[in-house]
Amino acid sequence: MSPLLAALLLLVYMGLISASTVLLRPGFYDETCPEAEFIVKDAMRRNMIREPRSAASVMRFQFHDCFVNGCDASVLLDDTPNMLGEKLALSNIDSLRSYEVIDEVKEDLEKVCPGTVSCADIIIMASRAAVVLSGGPDWDVKLGRVDSLTASQEDSNNIIPSPRANASFLIDLFERFNLSVKDLVALSGSHSIGQARCFSIVFRLYNQSGSGRPDPTIETKYREKLNRLCPLGGDENVTGDLDATPTTFDNRYFKDLVAGRGFLNSDQTLYTFPETRKYVTLFSKNQKAFFRAFVEGMIKMGDLQSGRPGEIRSNCRMANSRPVRVLMES
Repeated sequence: MSPLLAALLLLVYMGLISASTVLLRPGFYDETCPEAEFIVKDAMRRNMIREPRSAASVMRFQFHDCFVNGCDASVLLDDTPNMLGEKLALSNIDSLRSYEVIDEVKEDLEKVCPGTVSCADIIIMASRAAVVLSGGPDWDVKLGRVDSLTASQEDSNNIIPSPRANASFLIDLFERFNLSVKDLVALSGSHSIGQARCFSIVFRLYNQSGSGRPDPTIETKYREKLNRLCPLGGDENVTGDLDATPTTFDNRYFKDLVAGRGFLNSDQTLYTFPETRKYVTLFSKNQKAFFRAFVEGMIKMGDLQSGRPGEIRSNCRMANSRPVRVLMES
């Protein structure tokens, strides 16, 4: 290890470095915590056996974290008397779950490599593990992130899209983060696993665009199935599968969109909108192409950084209690 890299690593581990000064790279913990990636994957495997939905839930953390001021684990911070965090933001409350899985991974890592692995990197590694253990592609994750000192509910509310969003809105949003239309469609394929609440789709079933009628793009038999799952005036916390193979990471999600069986409006609109439709069609026919594009998108999204000062949290739910001095500014 070069003296410069050693010095940077020391500052990171002391929690005294600004996020922008660290070059993310595969194998970041090879010397300081060589078992890190195995520990994360093993913890994910245990949790997926106990609760299969945890795979999709944990994978969502990367999206909801990285889009709000970069990949810095701000989404994991609990509220404090002086800070409204992101957990109760509009797109996260009653939606994001499995925070306890990240807690368990952090505890496992702290036993082996105390004060070494950031919560931000845990999110990235755990998201990758969730995909792999669900049958999806594997890839080398770039690591070396630091954890934010604060979070912002307002920023999350202003950035994370609603399930009602359409493709045009999503294209503009992703473009802000230098993510292409192809990245948007491929990353939407994260909905290959998991479930969502009736709350997110009742408007599609009974009052699309204020028409008092259902979304005409929903295939008839699928709409009848959703009507039974999510009756008007029923329990909106009931969940439905995002695609026909909700525990297997594959290209079935795109096949379902082509057939008019997308659960969320933000999903189905990817097929009805011309600019995104071509990629939905491609990925529905070619799973390898989807896997390649998904990996590229996850890596690009994982590169999003705010450049703000950070630390290595000892508890992912709260900033370290000691004062943090910043020796290197972006």
